[in-house]
Amino acid sequence: MNHLSTENIDVFSLWKRSHHPEAGGIVLFSGEVRDNHQGKKVSHLYYEAAEPMANKMIAELLREATQRWGLRVAVAVHRLGRVAVMETAVVVITGAVHRKEAYAANQYIIDRIKHHVPIWKCEYFADGERMWGGHCSCYGEQKEKG
Repeated sequence: MNHLSTENIDVFSLWKRSHHPEAGGIVLFSGEVRDNHQGKKVSHLYYEAAEPMANKMIAELLREATQRWGLRVAVAVHRLGRVAVMETAVVVITGAVHRKEAYAANQYIIDRIKHHVPIWKCEYFADGERMWGGHCSCYGEQKEKG
């Protein structure tokens, strides 16, 4: 499976395909683009990735989580390119026999994607500034004009 997409992520289609008769708990995390960051109006985001490496790393995270938590369902898809406000940037779906494992695995996967997978985010602001940063707010960010 390709875990990266330049097209809109069809969350409902992924959800429909992410059920299993042994999974009593299914958890869906959808990371959405919000319209503000640090008090500034966001117009859109742009994601770039080292695609072969990122895809391989996400696949490995899913395998690892499946083994660790006994998952019956493990899905992750991340957008690349321009992503508008209120569009989905990333989806992680996990299913396990019980909810505790499904929640733990889901958080583990999204945290590892954000902190370790080579995907970079640029926020474009309404005032014309843009800011490249890590895939999460914990990294230093660099502002640019135009």
